[in-house]
Formats: sequence, structure tokens, C-alpha cells
Amino acid sequence: MQEKNKDLIAIHFSVLLFGVSGIFGKLLDLHPIVIVLGRVFFASLFLFFLLFYLKLKIKLHRKKDYFFLAFLGIILAFHWIAFFQAIQLSTVAIGLITFSTFPVFTTFLEPLFFKEKIKPFNIILAIITFGGVAIIIPDFEFSHHFTQGALWGIASGFSFSILAILNRKYVQNYSSFVIAFYQDFWAMIVLLPFLFFLQPVFQIRDILLLLLLGIVFTAIAHSLFIKALSSLKAQTASIIASLEPVYGIVFAIILINEIPSLRTLAGGLIILGAAFYATIYSKKKILNHKE
Repeated sequence: MQEKNKDLIAIHFSVLLFGVSGIFGKLLDLHPIVIVLGRVFFASLFLFFLLFYLKLKIKLHRKKDYFFLAFLGIILAFHWIAFFQAIQLSTVAIGLITFSTFPVFTTFLEPLFFKEKIKPFNIILAIITFGGVAIIIPDFEFSHHFTQGALWGIASGFSFSILAILNRKYVQNYSSFVIAFYQDFWAMIVLLPFLFFLQPVFQIRDILLLLLLGIVFTAIAHSLFIKALSSLKAQTASIIASLEPVYGIVFAIILINEIPSLRTLAGGLIILGAAFYATIYSKKKILNHKE
């Protein structure tokens, strides 16, 4: 029981770190591609030494696994770029809330991947979710930066949903640390050439923030989350993970004085409610299937 309580604290702390990571999109005056490149560079470096310390094999079983994890790394890079783009164009609240549409996308995508029928429930859930998005967006003109931010946030949620579904194929065969390392590493390799085109100018403050984002708010947060899963049910972890936008919004108010509008909060409650229900529904479906 004591170990379970420790893991509950660990998973709440990891979700808090994931939520707060969105604030770096406002703290860093850098292109989202550069922010993500710094994030995956320091995260993959930390994970490499962690794998060495834990004496986990870094070599993959098959050659095609390297190519598949490289593909997942590209999706991960896009997911984080879209996430920070959403926050820079709008607010931390809008970026986090629209990203939280991913469980709803998963209810649609899973039947496609596993050749199942899409149920009317999925369609209703999607309508409710995008009703929440419609409330958040003050103007449906694409030129409006909040509209652009919300669309990038949805793209972030969509790509994360694909990433989560495809990751399931490898979770059974490799340590999550190994999977995270390769995805971060390949994301770094893919984004590295953009340095020559964007030619960012780094201040010492930028490097320190990227170091913090990559190690504490990515690698350590991910490690804590995985460790907690050893004693907690997946459903419990998913419910706690749904608190990510809540933590992010609270800390955005405290750290950068970014207060969400009532409209954003109202739309957010609808989206998070739908996402929460989609998560519970998905877990029940898996349990029923096992029975």
C-alpha cells in the first residue's frame, strides 16, 4: 500500500510536469521547431545515460524496428511542434485543452486500425468535443491567431492519438525507456537540419530552459509516469493524466499571469468531460474484451 501511495504521488507529479511544459512555449522566444529540437536533444541524452545506468539493452531485435521507431519519432516531432505552435499562437489554456481532444480521436482511430465498426457513441462524442472547440474559438476566420492556435492544438491531439496507438505494438517487446529514447533520438535527427534554415540565436537563458524542459519536464516526467504504472491500473493512470490541462492552466496563471477567459473554461469543461468519458469507455471496452 505504501508503494502504491508513492506511485500515486509520482504519477500526479509527472502529469503536473507534463502540464507545466506547455508554459515553455511562452517563456522561450524561439521557433517551435527549435524548442522541440532542444527538448528531444536533452531528453534523448538523459535517457541514453539512464539506459546505461539501468543496464538495459539499447539494441533492437529486428532491423525493421529501427525504421518503425524512426517513423514514430517523426510523428512525435510533429506532435510537439504542433503543441508549442498552438500555445504560441493562442494561450497555454487553449493549447492544452485542444490537445486534450486526443482520447476522442482514439475512439475513432482504434476501430480503423483494428478493423472494427465505428459506433454511434463515437460520433456523438466527437460532436460534443468539437462543440467545445467551437465555444473556445472566438472567430472562425482562419486569420485569427486563436483559431490557428486551436487548429494546431487539435493537430497535436490527433498526432498524439496515432502515436499512442502505434506505440502499443512495441510496448510488449521493449522497455518504455528504450522506446522513448529512440523516438526522442530520431525526432532530434529529423529536426537537426532545420537549425541551418532557422539559424536561431540562443541566449544562456534559452539553453538553461531547454535543458530544464528536456531533462525534468520530458525525460524525468516520462520516467516517473512509467515507474508508477508498475503498481497502478492503466485506468487510474489515464484518469490522472486527464488533469494535465488543469495543472497547466493553474501554473500558467501563477507563473506568467495568463488567465483564461470564461469562454475558454466553458469550452474546456466540455472537451475535458468528453475526453474523460472517452478514456473510461475505452478502458471498459478493453476489460470487457479480455473477459
